[in-house]
Amino acid sequence: MRIAIIGAGKMGAWFASVLADGNEIAVYDTDRAKAEAAASRGAKALPSLDALAQYRPQMLLNAVSLQNTVAAFESAAPHIGNDCILADIASVKGALPDYYQKAGRRFASTHPMFGPTFGDMAALREENAVVIKGSDAEGAAVFRSVYEKLGLHIFDYTFDEHDRMMAYSLTTPFAASLVFAACMENSAVPGTTFARHRKLARGLLSEDDHLLAEILFNTYSLAQLEKITSRLEFLKHVIRGKDYEEAKRFFDKLRRNVG
Repeated sequence: MRIAIIGAGKMGAWFASVLADGNEIAVYDTDRAKAEAAASRGAKALPSLDALAQYRPQMLLNAVSLQNTVAAFESAAPHIGNDCILADIASVKGALPDYYQKAGRRFASTHPMFGPTFGDMAALREENAVVIKGSDAEGAAVFRSVYEKLGLHIFDYTFDEHDRMMAYSLTTPFAASLVFAACMENSAVPGTTFARHRKLARGLLSEDDHLLAEILFNTYSLAQLEKITSRLEFLKHVIRGKDYEEAKRFFDKLRRNVG
């Protein structure tokens, strides 16, 4: 398949590399150096969005930053054919379902659930990926083929199911790391557990600010945060009462939760 990728950041460049096996790839980025770096992996660098018209992609993979995803589709739309499949890898789908419906085009929506910060991009076996239900069969097959070769676990969710799951699987650990960082002081602490948490917080905070904000701005994030604060209130209740039996029941429940 002839695939054009807009956005040559870490994930865009990674997809340019893994999709090159069996497909023809072209990459566009407003930062020409990034596009050319991705091209060095076997893709073609496009000089402008206008060049999409001559390239005539069969699929347009949108890998720009989350807050610019819909705008990037709108900018590219005049330069691609009506039969071109629109594809995204957004970690929160948000306004995309409405955009796809209004666009009236075939789409393939997916979410590789491993970021370049935490995932070992060279060894992804046992990592997870989501393919959105209702995606075009031909477009979805392109991503499934890549994920299967990498040994990923593939899950099928609707747009709504995906964003609900992201509030649980991303907002919860994000909030834990952000609160941990908010309580840190600039002093050395010898504890191993503390050091591990600090490493996680540093990794999270190395991500793009817009990405962090968009994850937290997920429609379902606030309800998840309220659940977290209610659990903290209960923990405060246990500590305030110094009730060992209550603490033990709480710890046992947590052990069951984490398996």
